[in-house]
Amino acid sequence: MPTHWYNIAGEYPELYLPPIDPRTGDPLSSKDMLHLFPEILALQDVNTHDVEIKIPVDILEKYITWRPTPLIRAKNLEQSLGTKCKIFYKYEGVSPIGSHKVNTAIAQAFYCKKAGYKELVTETGAGQVGSAFSMASAFYDLICHVFMVKTSYESKPGRRILMQTFGSNVYSSPSNITEYGRSVLENNPDFTGSLGTAIAEAIEYATNNPNAAYVMGSAFNFVCLHNTIIGNELKQQLKNCDIVPDYIISCIGGGSGFAGISFPFLREKLENKKEINFIAVESNAAPKVSQGIFEYDYGDSAKFTPLIKMYTLGHTYVPKAMHAGGLRYHGLSPLVSNFIQKGYASIRAYEQLETFQAGQLFAKLEGYLPAPESCHSIKAAIDVALEHRNEEKNIVFCLTGHGFFDLAGYESFNQGTMSSSAFGEDGIKESLENLNNHLVNLNLKK
Repeated sequence: MPTHWYNIAGEYPELYLPPIDPRTGDPLSSKDMLHLFPEILALQDVNTHDVEIKIPVDILEKYITWRPTPLIRAKNLEQSLGTKCKIFYKYEGVSPIGSHKVNTAIAQAFYCKKAGYKELVTETGAGQVGSAFSMASAFYDLICHVFMVKTSYESKPGRRILMQTFGSNVYSSPSNITEYGRSVLENNPDFTGSLGTAIAEAIEYATNNPNAAYVMGSAFNFVCLHNTIIGNELKQQLKNCDIVPDYIISCIGGGSGFAGISFPFLREKLENKKEINFIAVESNAAPKVSQGIFEYDYGDSAKFTPLIKMYTLGHTYVPKAMHAGGLRYHGLSPLVSNFIQKGYASIRAYEQLETFQAGQLFAKLEGYLPAPESCHSIKAAIDVALEHRNEEKNIVFCLTGHGFFDLAGYESFNQGTMSSSAFGEDGIKESLENLNNHLVNLNLKK
C-alpha cells in the first residue's frame, strides 16, 4: 500500500487555480480558509511545491482495513463484447461503506480531531459522502451532522439508516435547521433539493458552531489529493502485471474519483510519452463540461464559498432528479476542470437508462452490482472497447462504489418505470446568464 499521496499541483503548478474573494477579486491564501478547515487541510489545498505528501501512520492503519483495493480484469465482459481489448476495473466498493469517499473522510476526520474540533458537518448527494464521514466520525469519536439532498434522503433510506447507525444526525435538505434551508422551503416547499443547497446548509451550520469543522467529499484540492492513493496503488498493480494502460476512465460529480485514479498517471503521459487517454464521464442531467462553461463560480447555491475557477452550469442550476445522486452537482473540481481544459482528458456524457443498462450487463457478467455513478464509467469502458474491437487496448476504469444501497433504482430500471434523464437547456441558459450578470456586478467580468 502506498505511504504517500500524490500532489499534482506540486508537480504541475500551472494546474492550480486559486479561489478568489468575491468582495475583492483577490486570490485567497490558506489563512483565509481557517474559518472552515484545520490549518493542515488549508495548507494542503494551496500546496504547489510538494509532489508527495506523507500519509500519517494513524490514517494508514485505518486504510489497511480495506486497502489496497483490487484491480480486476473483466474477462466475461470482454468475451460478451467480442473485443480484443482488455478491460480492468479498480474496485473501490470493497471499503466498509462501499465507496472511494472514505479515502478522504478518514484523513479529514483525523486532521479535524487533531486540531481540536468536536463535530464534523457535511453534505451528501447519493449518501456515500455522508456514510464515509459518519464512519470516520465514529472512528475518531466526533459528532457528525449530514445534510442529505431530499430526493436521496427519500429514495435511499438504506444510506440514511447506515449513517444513523454510525451515530450521525441526518437532515433532509433543504431543512429547517438552517436559515438558508428555511428560506428555500419558504420559496418552494416542494423543492427536491440539490447538492448546492446541501453544501450551503452544511457551511452555514459549521460556521455558526465554533466546535464544528466543515468537511466535504469532493471538489477541493485536498480531497483530490487524498484520493490519489487509488492511482498510486494502480500504478504498482499495473507494473506488477506488466500492463501499460491505453485508457483510464472515471465518472465525475465533483471530480475526486477521477482525480484519484488519473492524476498519478499524468507524468507518464507528459514526461514518459505514454499514449494514455483519460476519459471523464458525466451525466447528461448535470453536463457541467459538455454544456457548461469554464468560469469562476460559487461551489454552493447560497454563495457561501469563495469563487472557484471550474467547469460549471451556474450555482443556481438545479439538475433534474436522477439515481446517480453523486453526479448531481453544478460544478467540478478546479484541478480536474483545468486538467480537462488543457486537453489532458476528454469528456463523455450519458443518460440514465443507458448507464443502468451497462450496469446491469456488468452485474450479470462480473457479479458486482455497481453504484449508479459507476455505471457511467462502465458505459464509457464498453463503448471504448467496442470502438477498438479489433485492437489490443488496455482499458482501466474506476468502479467507485457498489450499488447495494441503490436497489430502488435498479428496481425502477428492471420494471421499466425509470425515466430517461436530460438536462434542462433553458435552465442552464438562465443559470449561466445569472452567473455572468453576477460576475459583471462584482467587476470580475466585462
